Amino acid sequence: MNRKIVIGSRASRLAVIQTEKIIEYIQRIHPEIETELVTMETTGDRRLDVTLDKIGGKGLFVKELDRALLAGKIDLAVHSLKDMPMEESPLIPIIRYSPREDVRDVLVLPKGERTWKGEGVIGCSSFRRRLQGERLFPKAVFRSVRGNVLTRLEKLDQGEYDALILAAAGLKRLGLEERISRYFSTDEILPAAGQGILAVQGRAGVDYQFMEQYGNQKTAYIASGERAFVRRLNGGCTSPVAAYGEAKNGDFFLKGLYYIEETGSYIIESMTGPIEKAEEIGIVLAEEMDRKYRRK
Repeated sequence: MNRKIVIGSRASRLAVIQTEKIIEYIQRIHPEIETELVTMETTGDRRLDVTLDKIGGKGLFVKELDRALLAGKIDLAVHSLKDMPMEESPLIPIIRYSPREDVRDVLVLPKGERTWKGEGVIGCSSFRRRLQGERLFPKAVFRSVRGNVLTRLEKLDQGEYDALILAAAGLKRLGLEERISRYFSTDEILPAAGQGILAVQGRAGVDYQFMEQYGNQKTAYIASGERAFVRRLNGGCTSPVAAYGEAKNGDFFLKGLYYIEETGSYIIESMTGPIEKAEEIGIVLAEEMDRKYRRK
């Protein structure tokens, strides 16, 4: 008997492309399953007039899809993992993680520009990027830029900004890799937890066996370690807390960024351990840094 799966996505072009990757997987592995894509505009997509920290942070990009999942209107939701709140609901758990795309942040210049002196206005969407970018470009002014990737590029090309800092993953998935002027190493700008990973979210009690071959356990461990670090420090869309993990020879190497609010500075430290303990490593590194650097 044929089965139909309804998959929810944000309405932006990037979100749809990302969701189509999941649909392609289902159709390839399980051609007997019928799929339907449903797009939704989220509160975070609509409210572009203010910064995210003033209207509720990361949850604004998933709330509508969460409701649709809980109500049974959709069977799966696909998100950029970095857009998801660090607290996961057991009612609508993440059931699979995609292989990771390029994790780095990048510099994007207006169309036709090849060189930049590091002066003028840089548009970036997060405190994390601004905080680290200020060390790289001390002569520049950082200004918030909201909207999806294509909207931000349009604002850049119209002269509202002299440069943007964006995620490489989004530009590559959109087929806009040629817009990248410079890649920042993870030592220059530590990425957001989960950057470059897609999260497939389901509903408790539903059989998702058809997704069992998607992704791999290594990415799941990395994601859990990065998110545990940020969660332990109560970081999110409004906080500059960042984490980046790598799996090497059965070990998990994690770098975490700790923001010292009183001084406006930040520290990056690392920890290594067995990959099976990635989540524990994230928590321990966060707690150790909090103990060392929190003002009494």
